[in-house]
Amino acid sequence: MDVSARLVIATNNPGKLREFRELLDGCGFELVTPGELGVPFDPLETGSTFEENATLKAVAAMRATGCIALADDSGLEVDALDGRPGVHSARYAGPGRLDAALSDEDRVRVVLDELRGVPEGRRTARFRCVIAIATPDGEVRTVAGVFEGRIGDAPRGEHGFGYDPVFVVPELGMTSAELPPAQKNAMSHRGQAALKAREILRQISDGYPTT
Repeated sequence: MDVSARLVIATNNPGKLREFRELLDGCGFELVTPGELGVPFDPLETGSTFEENATLKAVAAMRATGCIALADDSGLEVDALDGRPGVHSARYAGPGRLDAALSDEDRVRVVLDELRGVPEGRRTARFRCVIAIATPDGEVRTVAGVFEGRIGDAPRGEHGFGYDPVFVVPELGMTSAELPPAQKNAMSHRGQAALKAREILRQISDGYPTT
């Protein structure tokens, strides 16, 4: 297939890739990863915002593969923790500490330990996602989504990944990990951003101007 018909998803995270394959189905492109193209991909996320990191990863994947590339940067912001873990969600090991070797379960435990004794009413939080789409002609477009909730007392649920088992959707009384994947995708930060990204990708696929 011509590289122009491929969309590189700039991630090594299998859970995130699985969600994107569902969310972007029918976008007009064949979805591939750098790994599937035989391209090493491990860019340093040096940005201070989700938008900066998403853009950095999308541009790096586009330059490495020559294909249109899509990347997201997502994270959990907990109000009682002054917005932590934020852009460091995937490597969070506590205030001022990062450790990429920690598992999802380890990072969840760190956040729950920090929130020990904090009452339910002060455990408000949100998932935030920014998606960047980089094209070989040098254009980058970004879209965003936000998923409001609170942090529960203990993990619940078998679906999702990351902090999903402790992220409670108040109106449902369920964690994000307890929601069926289709229901989660219809509500989530990544689902909201992906819906906007699909429209941009359809425009690109159909040859429409992207500005």
